[in-house]
Amino acid sequence: PPQSEKSPDIPISDLFFHHFFRSGHLSKPQKQAMGKGGSLSDGVIKKILLSYTYVAIWIFLSFTVIVYNKYILDKKMYNWPFPISLTMIHMSFCASLAFLLIKVFKVVEPVSMSRDLYLSSVVPIGALYSLSLWLSNSAYIYLSVSFIQMLKALMPVAVYSIGVLFKKEGYKNDTMVNMLSISFGVAIAAYGEAKFDTWGVILQLGAVAFEATRLVMIQILLTSKGITLNPITSLYYVAPCCFVFLLVPWVFVEYPVLKETSSFHFDFVVFGTNSICALALNLAVFLLVGKTSALTMNVAGVVKDWLLIAFSWSVIKDTVTPINLFGYGLAFLGVAYYNHSKLQALKAKEAQKKTAQADEEGGRLLEEREGEGSGKSSESQD
Repeated sequence: PPQSEKSPDIPISDLFFHHFFRSGHLSKPQKQAMGKGGSLSDGVIKKILLSYTYVAIWIFLSFTVIVYNKYILDKKMYNWPFPISLTMIHMSFCASLAFLLIKVFKVVEPVSMSRDLYLSSVVPIGALYSLSLWLSNSAYIYLSVSFIQMLKALMPVAVYSIGVLFKKEGYKNDTMVNMLSISFGVAIAAYGEAKFDTWGVILQLGAVAFEATRLVMIQILLTSKGITLNPITSLYYVAPCCFVFLLVPWVFVEYPVLKETSSFHFDFVVFGTNSICALALNLAVFLLVGKTSALTMNVAGVVKDWLLIAFSWSVIKDTVTPINLFGYGLAFLGVAYYNHSKLQALKAKEAQKKTAQADEEGGRLLEEREGEGSGKSSESQD
């Protein structure tokens, strides 16, 4: 089609954020996506609706997995307090399905990976992932769903701090002040927690630290080498590692207890549906980030946290105090400001890239015109 009729190639996340916040100035390509009178064109409206759908699917699945894990592990509910075993069930299910899709049905092509790269990159990431899942699932035994979501607000703090430590992020005073404000809000929320459990808090903070380290290690060990894994290949390579790493503590911690519990029988309905939900969540994360952006997922995560807090208070009947909400409100403002800063930085980077491309194209046109001019002058001399 002619250039004027061609749909502008812009990130759907930009339109998502503009539609969500109704703020900021639109770039020229974004204005082209708008109809007369500033209204969005039908194609862009469909894309925005799709991105809202991806967000809704991810929130629903994440919500379901968290509540389902809480139901299984909590002693007052299903009463199966074996977090290592539950995580191993998830990993074995995901690894088996990924193996079938890649090796048997050949639905997905495996990533070419040498043994040295696997041992130096995938194995450390698998170890960190197994520790993160083990500790986060263990925290559900001791803490309420609402308080765990409040503690998870420390994730940006952990990712930024570890990123600075490994020199993947530049230290900035204003960003550090923002991180301290988030930490202060979470500290107030912890102070106001009615059923505060020190061991549970240690477990959840450990899970946050290991997960943040894993995210930074993915950037250092895989992304920097040009290796990207979709959810199926990621599970194919990482899930067996997690299973092996979890097998060691399971033999010493949970296996003796399970062996003595003669009344235990494997509930295929509960653990099967729980594993399917965990797998679906992995696929939803890839869908959301692939179709929108990681920043969109962060903002959607804040919405999910508030929904979980409301659900925990109204349905599960967890105690949520005013001090809890005040502290988490402060942390929420800090996280929102952090996400806003990230969005502005991404927009500035995109604008800089587009300016550089425009300058490069302008230089090429100028060189072509100069070449044509010199060719014509030589012809006139002849």
